[in-house]
Amino acid sequence: MPLGSREPSSRSHRQRVLLGMAILAIFLVTALVLWYMGVLEVLRDGKGLEEAVKRLGPYGPALVIGLMTLAIVMSPIPSAPIALASGAVYGHTWGTLYVAIGSEAGALIAFTIARLIGHDALKAWLGTRLSTGFLHRFVTSQNALMMVVFATRLMPFLSFDLVSYAVGLTPLKLWRFAIATLLGILPASFLLAHFGDELASGDLQRVGLTVLALGGITLLPVAWKMAPSRYRRAMKQWLGLR
Repeated sequence: MPLGSREPSSRSHRQRVLLGMAILAIFLVTALVLWYMGVLEVLRDGKGLEEAVKRLGPYGPALVIGLMTLAIVMSPIPSAPIALASGAVYGHTWGTLYVAIGSEAGALIAFTIARLIGHDALKAWLGTRLSTGFLHRFVTSQNALMMVVFATRLMPFLSFDLVSYAVGLTPLKLWRFAIATLLGILPASFLLAHFGDELASGDLQRVGLTVLALGGITLLPVAWKMAPSRYRRAMKQWLGLR
């Protein structure tokens, strides 16, 4: 291949990497500024965060959405206190909506950063290593990757942001990632916001039921393993893994 034909591709790759690094740098600088100003310290005090959201009045939802987005993009920032505060202030309906918007935005940004920075490099490094076998069928199946995203969103113990970055390195289409993420985060977002709402109400019985519901979500992989083999075979066939 002539050198001239490779230069535009190489230049385009560098531009994508630089754009991804610029987006990441913006969020990193934002997080550092907020940390220096002491804003992030309020995340350690759920009641303090709740009061901060209330003080902002009509701009409170913007704080919830912004902090949630930042927490998803920048892994060390905890997102659970934000969801709880959102539920405590706005109830489980509006609280869920604000949490879901922030989570979805953060996930899409993390996915885009990984896609811009690392997708081409990983594809070039793998080369023909994944040209055959189950792993190849899995990685190249849009349905399988979409199902993985959806399933991991249902498991609160898995890192939301790391999953978003990791999936950004795969060939999964952005719109499929967005749909799978939205469908997967709604149950956990609702339960966390509902949990915050119940904590604010002081109804310990309802708090206990919400904790049980959150625990039930984590048992979904066990339910999959216990499902009849014919259903698992049908699912694998639909995912293109057979």
